[in-house]
Amino acid sequence: MNRSGLSRRQWIAGAFSILPAWGASRPQGLLIDTHIHLFSEDQKRFAYHPEAPYKPPAQPLEAYAEFIRQSKIDHVIIVHPEPYQDDHRYLEYCFAKEPSPGFFKGTCLFDPIAPETPSRMEALVRRNAGRIVALRVHQMRKPGSPPATGGAIKDRDMAHPAMKTTWRKAADLGLAIQMHFLPYYATQIAPLASEFSGMPVILDHLGRAGQGRPEHFAEVLKLARNPRVYMKYSAVRYSSKEKSPFRDAKPLVRRAFDAFGPDRMIWGGLGHNMDQFGEAVEVFNVMFDFASETDRAKIRGLNAKKLYKF
Repeated sequence: MNRSGLSRRQWIAGAFSILPAWGASRPQGLLIDTHIHLFSEDQKRFAYHPEAPYKPPAQPLEAYAEFIRQSKIDHVIIVHPEPYQDDHRYLEYCFAKEPSPGFFKGTCLFDPIAPETPSRMEALVRRNAGRIVALRVHQMRKPGSPPATGGAIKDRDMAHPAMKTTWRKAADLGLAIQMHFLPYYATQIAPLASEFSGMPVILDHLGRAGQGRPEHFAEVLKLARNPRVYMKYSAVRYSSKEKSPFRDAKPLVRRAFDAFGPDRMIWGGLGHNMDQFGEAVEVFNVMFDFASETDRAKIRGLNAKKLYKF
């Protein structure tokens, strides 16, 4: 017995009971992860781009496929990551080696103000019929700093005439625009979202709600007025100052739900292994404990099935 009068076995059981329980079981119903990055181990065949903003460790398809077998996720959107820039060869490799036919779809990344982008985007879409679902656009520079005109594909001027040309081509190709942005830039997204109101616009990572002033997030929520703008519930940690399950971000999640409704929220970032998956499920359950099971099922997969045409 220890000083508290508990046996060692009782003490250990009690200690573990206060730790996060990431052993959550797979939710019932359709499960679609709308946001995963994959990185090859083979840096000779699939080298990171010279302009890569970061160079992550490998997270290869082969290991991910085993996780998919264990987790029983139904479909996945591969978000083509910045380290590859406009080189989509590994994305296409993943399509060719997917766990089951039609399992993957993916986003693309091109310089949205480059004159050759519309034709390059069309060639990629035609080469991968039914697989490319969105063009991802990054607006992550410090508020007030000038937009970039070269270098890594990010932070281009949203008001540049070529930006509108690229959005128009994406719409013609049946793609969405996927915005990865700081809340400050919501007001620059709004005019394009209104002009191209028939094209889906997907807001990544809860609009990074916690990385801006309250008035900036208010502008993000105003984007919900356009019925084709969707909020992606993912990377909620970006909007939290706490450890998982990030309870301080829950009011932001609720505000997003109230603005976009259960039919225009999707879920992403379910992890690369079962520990990460269990945590993601637990955090989802905490964040959406106010919602009905019907609405939660929509966010977990039914909305994504409709949006991405699985």
